[in-house]
Amino acid sequence: KLNAMGLVSLEYRASNGTELTVGLIPEAMFLGGSETNPVNGAVYNPNIPSEEVYITPRAGEAEGIVYATRPLAYRGQLIDGFWLRFAHGCVVACGAGRNEEALRALLDMDEGSRMLGECALVPYDSPIRNSGVMFYNTLFDENAACHLALGRGYTSNIRNYGSYSLDELRAMGVNDSMVHEDFMIGCAD
Repeated sequence: KLNAMGLVSLEYRASNGTELTVGLIPEAMFLGGSETNPVNGAVYNPNIPSEEVYITPRAGEAEGIVYATRPLAYRGQLIDGFWLRFAHGCVVACGAGRNEEALRALLDMDEGSRMLGECALVPYDSPIRNSGVMFYNTLFDENAACHLALGRGYTSNIRNYGSYSLDELRAMGVNDSMVHEDFMIGCAD
């Protein structure tokens, strides 16, 4: 249903101050759950459990501010109470109540680490959130809330991605980075 809507952007608004608009790549599609290997046609589940549907946003098209709603376990440190301000698609300011230096190190990894590589929608009533457990592993913790990822975008979210070169995918707006770090932004409203 989401792919049939022809969305050009996602808008995030919450009472915690989040007001963020993220542009989408016209050729991008929402995925969730299973994927199909384009080489041999095998169906597989790369991320279990998976409560999300996700899309690759257009690099350079994010405006506004977003507040994390759950801590981020990153390189053995817990970054908590953090926010990011985007302008022209890049993080231009940030802050954190805990381990801001780790957040800044993530943002300074490379040119693409300040841009978004994923937008994921997760129901507020997710089993992971309802468990109240923090796993300190993003592949599990990301299923607790809607989330965004800083860094590398997924090429597999582009329709017929196997028919494009990596340079063509980057030209479409798939972000390039050596990192891909999910952080949770979903809350009740």
